[in-house]
Amino acid sequence: MNTAPIFIGIAGASASGKTLLSATVYEELRRELGDDAIAIIKEDSYYRDRSELTFEEREAINYDHPNAFDHDLLIEHLDQLSAGQDVEIPIYDFTVHNRSPETFPLKPVRVIIIEGILILHDKAIRKRLDAKVYMDTPLDICLVRRLQRDIAERGRTVESIIEQYKRTVRPMFLEFIEPTKQFADIIVPRGGKNRVAIEMIKARILQMLGH
Repeated sequence: MNTAPIFIGIAGASASGKTLLSATVYEELRRELGDDAIAIIKEDSYYRDRSELTFEEREAINYDHPNAFDHDLLIEHLDQLSAGQDVEIPIYDFTVHNRSPETFPLKPVRVIIIEGILILHDKAIRKRLDAKVYMDTPLDICLVRRLQRDIAERGRTVESIIEQYKRTVRPMFLEFIEPTKQFADIIVPRGGKNRVAIEMIKARILQMLGH
């Protein structure tokens, strides 16, 4: 591949619709550009490896704080992809609060969407993004979605989700995530099904590709 990938960052609160928006843009552009033209990197994959801790200790970590992520590794991978090199993306297992031994191989492609709560918080990541999107979804809607997702997909109890939300999720959103709205090129209200926003993001990506 001769040209560096275009990096699109999508940030916002937990359960704000980032994954749905990313997946929709990905699927629609994949059909237009081809299977090997676009990929998604999830910031969640870059939670730090905590193998030295017990399950109980890992359970108590504040996963909404910037220190929970290995952003240095993510930046290293973005730079390697820009240089035309393949990378091995970590795989995170939410049921044990730790990285899996397996990794996911990713080759440089034309467009890479990077989505996560703190993608716009890190200045070094922002510097590498060609376009920045912020999902502006009300917190009460995010909480309901988080309850549904974490019970169904991550084996969590209602009590543990609400306790974590009050203890870390909401405070960290107000301290670290919401302020990053100022860095966005596009602010998306009403979640990941916002068709106008989807079309705008697709149009911007195609424009950057010279289509």
